[in-house]
Amino acid sequence: MSTQRGYFTADGVRAAEAELFTRVPDGVPMRRAAHGLATIVAGELRARTGGVAGRSVALLVGSGDNGGDALWAGAFLRRRGVAVTAVLLNPERAHAKGLAALRAAGGRVRSEVGFADLVIDGIVGISGRGPLRPHAAEIVAGLDVPVVAVDLPSGVDPDTGAVAGPAVRAQVTVAFGAYKPVHALAAPWCGRIELVPIGLRLPEPDLAALDPASIGARWPVPGAVDDKYTQGVTGICAGGATYPGAAVLCTGAAVAATSGMVRYAGGAAAQVLSHFPEVVAAPSIPTTGRVQSWVFGPGAGTDTDAHERLAQILATDLPVIVDADGLTMLAEEPALVRGRAAPTVLTPHAGEFARLTGHEVGPDRVAAVRELAESWGLTVLLKGRATLVAAPGRATLVNEAGGSWAATAGAGDVLSGVIGALLAAGAEPAWAAAAAARAHSLAANLAAHGGHPTAAPISAHPLLDHLRPAIRTLRALAEPPVAAV
Repeated sequence: MSTQRGYFTADGVRAAEAELFTRVPDGVPMRRAAHGLATIVAGELRARTGGVAGRSVALLVGSGDNGGDALWAGAFLRRRGVAVTAVLLNPERAHAKGLAALRAAGGRVRSEVGFADLVIDGIVGISGRGPLRPHAAEIVAGLDVPVVAVDLPSGVDPDTGAVAGPAVRAQVTVAFGAYKPVHALAAPWCGRIELVPIGLRLPEPDLAALDPASIGARWPVPGAVDDKYTQGVTGICAGGATYPGAAVLCTGAAVAATSGMVRYAGGAAAQVLSHFPEVVAAPSIPTTGRVQSWVFGPGAGTDTDAHERLAQILATDLPVIVDADGLTMLAEEPALVRGRAAPTVLTPHAGEFARLTGHEVGPDRVAAVRELAESWGLTVLLKGRATLVAAPGRATLVNEAGGSWAATAGAGDVLSGVIGALLAAGAEPAWAAAAAARAHSLAANLAAHGGHPTAAPISAHPLLDHLRPAIRTLRALAEPPVAAV
């Protein structure tokens, strides 16, 4: 079982393609890609219109290899009875062999899209940068049919997923040979992503997503001789009189994430215990008792007492996750945590990231999170629909949530509790953060749908309620179901 999916930069893919061209005859990789594209387009036509023959497809053709892929795919579709027209955005530089193949198959060239059941976007490829040019932007703006993008939606940056102007928003993106960062970082622009293998030999990726089944396989569950202490004891310092809900959500997430023990230190003990009587509460950090990780920050405040609690926690040699108010204090006093020897995880959203670094995240989120992780010597989880986890000296991990249902107040408190529980169970920090993000996003999606095909907005409480079903779903991917007795 593969433990992760790799995403490869444009430069990395071009290098792999150059190596491929030394092994196979000229033109073979393009025809492989185009045949896979045509197969997927035919499937889309069948799913959307009920058939393939007699349907109509329009090609938006640029001057690069993606335009050639689109033209060859059009030729294959034409042989299956599809009416195919091509709009050449740069006729003088259109792919000659692809255009000849399309014309030989009976495809036509037109100056406008006209009627079509589906459009193939072959305007630019992985070498393209920046928004669509005016003529292409005008054509794309007038489309009212589904779009299948060739390798990536034109106008979206292949390495950063940034959109700086007019761009294609595809319903399906067909990736050739390898996934690119855009497929994770700009998923709303890509739609469903299909991979067509073309024989690339790829290096280890710099950006990767944990495989859900591998997360389920590694999720901590009680072993044959475990007790409540050996499974990990999580310490939570969150919430207080002003924000007791943050304490409830964060602590409840730690309770749900593992089967060990959770200790709470803070000003909302009564509220926490009313929801989770299994939690052991204490009035202060020194009196909490033995823990194996600490979570600090959600609703904790930023006053002198909160600062003292944070300093006490960071002075330990235990794994620590810092979120919310804790990040605000670290922005003022980064020396508390920079270069800390014990495992440390920061979980900023974009605004907190700007306070920590003194600048906005910018269009290259991967580079930004890597820079913070390297310069501070710790693990950073940058929140977003595509959550990024960076740690010094290792590949950055990404979790594309599949939606933004977790964009609700208190959801970050739940995420912090899950990460803290995984750290207490002995998980490596970057894996713990990425695995928690996956379970968290799955819980949000389950809560939003509630067993129905149509989703509805959620709050943090139902997200927390669906955390255990999410973990169960991940674990089910890794092992066959066991009949209840």
